[in-house]
Amino acid sequence: MGAMEEVTTLNGNAEFPCYVAKPDGEATAAIIVIQEIFGVNKGIKTKCDHWASLGYLAIAPDLFWRINEATDLDADVEEEFQTALDLMGRFDQDQGIRDIEAAIHFAQNAIGSHNVGCVGYCLGGRLAFMTACRTDIRASVGYYGVGIDGLLGEKHAIAHEVMLHIPTADGFVSADAQAAMHAGLDDHPKVTLHDYEGLDHGFAAEFGARRNETAASLADRRTEAFFAEHLA
Repeated sequence: MGAMEEVTTLNGNAEFPCYVAKPDGEATAAIIVIQEIFGVNKGIKTKCDHWASLGYLAIAPDLFWRINEATDLDADVEEEFQTALDLMGRFDQDQGIRDIEAAIHFAQNAIGSHNVGCVGYCLGGRLAFMTACRTDIRASVGYYGVGIDGLLGEKHAIAHEVMLHIPTADGFVSADAQAAMHAGLDDHPKVTLHDYEGLDHGFAAEFGARRNETAASLADRRTEAFFAEHLA
């Protein structure tokens, strides 16, 4: 359904690749799909295609483009998992937010409105929270975002709705970090947190051993309803 397209950076001096999936009809809202550390792989493209099937313009920016070309890794292959961790260690997250913002502008121009949301996974879940704090995105969803407890100092800048999906047995997000997220965000008028008891990181991956079908379906239904409400 989708294809790779080039999007201009914020400063206008370069272009970077994004997977773009378009609905059959005219899109009145768009969703930026923010990658895991595994790049714009089959799972991320499938998520984009799903959003397009629901009528959204869906765009997944290749955020590792400055450090690695066409990153497409499998979480279930140990060597590729280690490659992903290495890329994560070299990735400039602040620059990544600027590239996400460029994708937001691309989407706004394509649909002719500001009805653009984002959804991210793992690293992308963290970046979705940062995007909510630092851009004019209209709705943001993060799945098992890592290190959000260290970003709570930015929560005052959240202007539009945010939803976070938190598996309670996440091997990358400690119980203390989860408790800090709840303490810092439960009373925020724009933020909704959902816990998934006993589940681990990556439970909503489209493919592979990490997926939990029941929990993924529940989280995805919540996300779909969230965007239907806030990107109308």
